[in-house]
Amino acid sequence: MVLSICEWGNDKPWEWGPTVSHLWRTTGDIYNCFDCIKDNGSWKAWGVMQIVNKQDGLRQYAGPGHWNDPDMLEVGNGMATNEDRAHFTMWNMLAAPLITGNDIRQMNPQTKEILTNKEVLAVNQDKFGVQGFRYAAKDSVETWLKPLADGKWAVTFLNRSKKPHPMSFDWQANPITDDLSNTELNAAKTTYKLRNLWLKKDAGTTK
Repeated sequence: MVLSICEWGNDKPWEWGPTVSHLWRTTGDIYNCFDCIKDNGSWKAWGVMQIVNKQDGLRQYAGPGHWNDPDMLEVGNGMATNEDRAHFTMWNMLAAPLITGNDIRQMNPQTKEILTNKEVLAVNQDKFGVQGFRYAAKDSVETWLKPLADGKWAVTFLNRSKKPHPMSFDWQANPITDDLSNTELNAAKTTYKLRNLWLKKDAGTTK
């Protein structure tokens, strides 16, 4: 049995949920848009980026067997393919429960490809069980990191604007320490192999 608590984060379930359940909703309901708020009068539904914002300060409560739940996935429910991909990426980076909210009987090839990408799913299912975090934000592009088992890291560059943005990152000049997991990404000391999980291709090294 898996017990999921849903009281929309009103009573801070992340503080007491780990003692009685396996996952707990951290926000109100999600809505199938990338960055918007749907006002229903007495309550609001939140777009993907709004939900991501609401995860700030919660990662220390998540871990193997007890997870922050930012609500079901909206992949395949009407957003653009690149938005669906970014949505799925972020839920994997957040170590969120992955519950599909689309009609799995009627998936187009793009939706199926997103939801069944084993390399991206491996980030979510990593045995270390650490929720990712926002490391930096500049010009509408955010850098997110998630420590993985065996000294590996998942890194996401999230473009929150409506236009393409060039992105550069000097790995060796940006040593990163995660105090929560007591791990370090230091490319000045260690050379890491890079792999693009969406293209399923190696992408050089941190040199």
